Amino acid sequence: MASTLTSLLSKSTIEDHAEILSAAQKSITQSKGGTSDVNAQRTALVALLKLDRFAEAVAFVDTYPKLKEEARLEYAYTLYKAGRPAEAAEIAAKGSDGGRGLRHVEAQSRYRAEDFVRAREIYSKLSEEQEEDAEADLRVNAGATEVQLQFTGAPSKKRKVEREDLEAFETAYNAACGCIARNELGQAEVLLKRAEALAGDLSEAEREAEIGPIRAQRVYVLLRLGKKGEAEALAKEVKAEALEDETSIHVARVNGMLAGRKGEGNAFLEERMLGKDIEEDGTDKPFGYQKIVLNENQFALDLGMMKFGGLKTSTQAVLGKQDAPTLDRKINSLAVINAAAHAKGQSGKEALKHILPLLEKRPHDVGLLLTIVQLYILTGNAPSAINLVERFTDRLEQSGHSADDVRYSPGLVGVTTALYNSQNRRDPARAAFARAAEHWRSKGSKWPAGVADLLRAVGSSLLDSEEPEHQKLAKAIFADLHKADSTDRYATAGLLASGSTDADKSSLAPLPRLLASIDASSLEFAGIAPLPCPTAQSTKRPAPTSTPAAPKPHKKPRPGKLPKDYDPAKTPDPERWLPLKDRSTYRPPKGKKGKGRRDMLAQGAVGGDDSKESSRPGTPGGEVVKGKAPAPAKKKGKKK
Repeated sequence: MASTLTSLLSKSTIEDHAEILSAAQKSITQSKGGTSDVNAQRTALVALLKLDRFAEAVAFVDTYPKLKEEARLEYAYTLYKAGRPAEAAEIAAKGSDGGRGLRHVEAQSRYRAEDFVRAREIYSKLSEEQEEDAEADLRVNAGATEVQLQFTGAPSKKRKVEREDLEAFETAYNAACGCIARNELGQAEVLLKRAEALAGDLSEAEREAEIGPIRAQRVYVLLRLGKKGEAEALAKEVKAEALEDETSIHVARVNGMLAGRKGEGNAFLEERMLGKDIEEDGTDKPFGYQKIVLNENQFALDLGMMKFGGLKTSTQAVLGKQDAPTLDRKINSLAVINAAAHAKGQSGKEALKHILPLLEKRPHDVGLLLTIVQLYILTGNAPSAINLVERFTDRLEQSGHSADDVRYSPGLVGVTTALYNSQNRRDPARAAFARAAEHWRSKGSKWPAGVADLLRAVGSSLLDSEEPEHQKLAKAIFADLHKADSTDRYATAGLLASGSTDADKSSLAPLPRLLASIDASSLEFAGIAPLPCPTAQSTKRPAPTSTPAAPKPHKKPRPGKLPKDYDPAKTPDPERWLPLKDRSTYRPPKGKKGKGRRDMLAQGAVGGDDSKESSRPGTPGGEVVKGKAPAPAKKKGKKK
């Protein structure tokens, strides 16, 4: 049957994969049951891959189970291209021969499945055992893996740009993306220009395909640097529709829209400009951390369009299922959006009125906590923010050991100590640092993302403490960091500063070289001004200074105002300060009310109010004769 397939293939050109597929399928059909000719099946599978018909290729392999073992490399690559990288990595890892091709497929599948640590290990082994594969390709793939580790916050071995990164546009672009992940935007702009210049050596078609993503990334960097004019001009040169993959097209649209935005923009118009969401197809889909950012962009547009009710409902549906505290970026991002929807576009104290009650319903929500802390800081109320964080950490402590990783997470510890330091409360900040260090040191040397940076900050802070326990803990921290990574110069310097003699000084720059450009005598002559130290807010009155301040001059009194009819020749009325009814010239008003009052009082008597005495002397009178009271008048009624 193999000879029949060979004769069929000899009649077609090697470039015509459709005819090869047709011939292979014909050979399979002619075979008994279509299961014995594995060679024809394998040829048909490769032809489907060449024609980019990956879904059909997966279905084809599922039809012939024996082909999964005979063509493991092709099957793993088929799953990878069909958008099933996790399954592809497992199939490639189970290869009995462990061929180099299978390891390449596994590495690429791990990369696409966002298992960047395992992908780095595989590429590292492939680089040590180089064979026919190009060294440049391995360096590009390994560099891209390191960049993804930095974007996700995982520990990365490559933290600076090397000379070999400037030799090809792929490595220069990877180095630029690494600078963006580390927030080194100035260097990222230089590297992106270098990558674009190196891409000029390609053919016209290849150059157009490669230069688009580089320029789209450069627009983002220019916007972050505040160079909006340059970003807007460059965005006009980016042809988003000409890019190859959907993810790059969408990113180019977003960056171009931001570059051309006038003022705060129009959310309704911007949503129409962005168009539909990314259509994920196979390997053409954004990574997890990219999806979170793109979703946040859509939420921001919804807030701009005042879709507060819908955002509250959709985000609460997810947050309501989360009972325990979490560090998941997606969950905490939704908590921030939910808080913004409840605030209805307000900020400051008005927003706090709507958001603070939410913390009673979700007391373990980290994203909501950080949102309220940020609002307190914006309103200048750092003490309330500190009190809020302390009560939150107390609740986490009462939750048990399951919440310890959240309580001592690098971000939450960093916020807590920064708030303490802003109020010049050094001792509570060092105590929080020390508790976090003890927790992570008890976990061993395999720390989550960001813990190594936290331990560096803890060690540096505890070295300034006068407590012997803090000095001892700082020495132990730097010893652990140096043991985990002997090339970490920060850990080596910290170990030396803590008084240890075990550190190797060869990796550090010698002191004479560091002090060569410093003139100590001129600094001593000029004097060194101490940095202002932030002080805690206090309501107490400051103590008086040794030299009292000069008294302020008294203001000249203003001349008093006089009435219009004032005559200095006339004597003012001495009763002018008395109430009107207490003056001697007062006469009760005539009429029913006045008569009634006179009838109730005897002639010459004072009023019934003991607190007020009449200023008019009573008139002497004779004996009062009591008479019969007049009969009451008959009421008039209606005649019947």
